[in-house]
Amino acid sequence: MSAAQQFQRSDGAVIAFERSGPRESKKPSVVFLHGLKSDRSGTKAEALASHSTARGYSLLRFDMFGHGASSGQFEEGGISRWTEDAVAVLDELTVGPVVLVGSSMGGWVMVKTAMARPERVIGLVGIAVAPDFTEDLMWAGFDAAQREALTTTGVVQLPSEYDDGPYRISRHLIEDGRKNLVLRSEVPIACPVRLLHGQRDESVPWETSLKLADRIAGDDVAVHLVKDGDHRLSRPQDLDRLCGFVDEFVLEGAP
Repeated sequence: MSAAQQFQRSDGAVIAFERSGPRESKKPSVVFLHGLKSDRSGTKAEALASHSTARGYSLLRFDMFGHGASSGQFEEGGISRWTEDAVAVLDELTVGPVVLVGSSMGGWVMVKTAMARPERVIGLVGIAVAPDFTEDLMWAGFDAAQREALTTTGVVQLPSEYDDGPYRISRHLIEDGRKNLVLRSEVPIACPVRLLHGQRDESVPWETSLKLADRIAGDDVAVHLVKDGDHRLSRPQDLDRLCGFVDEFVLEGAP
């Protein structure tokens, strides 16, 4: 992982971040929001960093609370906290119009952040977005023993193909997720939205992107399904599509 700068939150927590491209530009800046148990150095983030530098616009990527080089314990995080991190990054580390790019869990945070700062966010690009995953994919998929463990011990361990060890899912994550559900009613977002999802995604059903598109209030929403794409969508052709969607908003938003 490359060296990062540090941004201190009002509660003393430290957020690690990196900026690629010019700090000041007439073009809108881009903020990347990583997935659950991921960080700012993932393949998609690195590809966007290289692309933004080549195209002359700013990309800011950071590690959410309890992830990567940022402070905090993962079990103490949640959608509320991670959204607060993202909003603070927008407020303190960026100026002018912003395009948000959210991967998996970061897609949920992306939606919540856009709702919190509608005057700043001019476009959303989601990759395998996972809004409401704590309720619809985790809690709904737990068996009786897992629900009992979560209730009595506060933690359940889930196997992961994306990490060296199991995910320690806390009761706090599930309960906090219920306070942030977005697929149960209209999502008050009016800016353009592009959603990219693989139909061989075994972690987040591709139908989730369709549900989100249907809930978003604005009309300029498009879902791009990749028939042979998996959850990561990190092949060269997938990264090219992602960068193309980001360019669409950055170039259209530039004066």
